[in-house]
Amino acid sequence: MNPEILQIATFTTLAALIATAVMLIPGVAIGWLLARANFRGKALLETAVSLPLVMPPVATGLLLLWLLGRRGPLGFLLELLGVEVVFTPGAVVIAMVVMGLPLLVRTARSGFEQATKRYEQIAETLGAGPWRVFTTITLPLAFRTILAGALLGFSRALGEFGATIVIAGSIPGHTRTLALGIYSFAEMGQNQDAAILLFISIAIAFTAVLVSNQLTREP
Repeated sequence: MNPEILQIATFTTLAALIATAVMLIPGVAIGWLLARANFRGKALLETAVSLPLVMPPVATGLLLLWLLGRRGPLGFLLELLGVEVVFTPGAVVIAMVVMGLPLLVRTARSGFEQATKRYEQIAETLGAGPWRVFTTITLPLAFRTILAGALLGFSRALGEFGATIVIAGSIPGHTRTLALGIYSFAEMGQNQDAAILLFISIAIAFTAVLVSNQLTREP
């Protein structure tokens, strides 16, 4: 087996796990806001979060490149701090977070909407504060759905291609992911290596989506 295959699979899985961990707290928070809160700009927030689902991934990558490039508003500030993001493994994680977050938010929101408010109201009448109600009642009731959303976000991150190739490139041993590896190997005529990466990608994604579907079923 080509040693690069193992490196690509390991790097992609690790990057997707990190991306899932990064998107978890903001994803749950946004999902709760959209499910339970009424505020000005709610429709704008919902639209902004869902945008990566409908925009071409390459366009999302270009936006990230504009923001994080050396001449971009965030990239300029990061450069002053000596931090470089574009064409680094960090850029891979950022692309994965942006593309996977909408699925996590949508699933978490569904979980919060399905969780009955009766138990929360009982806890409030017994003197529990908002944070305690959220951590002891709301979150446990929606936990299965949130975990399912995290797995969907992980699966999306695992297969990310368009945004990643724009902001991180396909640098062997540095930023090349499963999707980029499949494309690169197929382009070079290394069909066997491409097929192995394809099988690995399908196996990991299939398992994650299968578990996610099981979690969203009624116990």
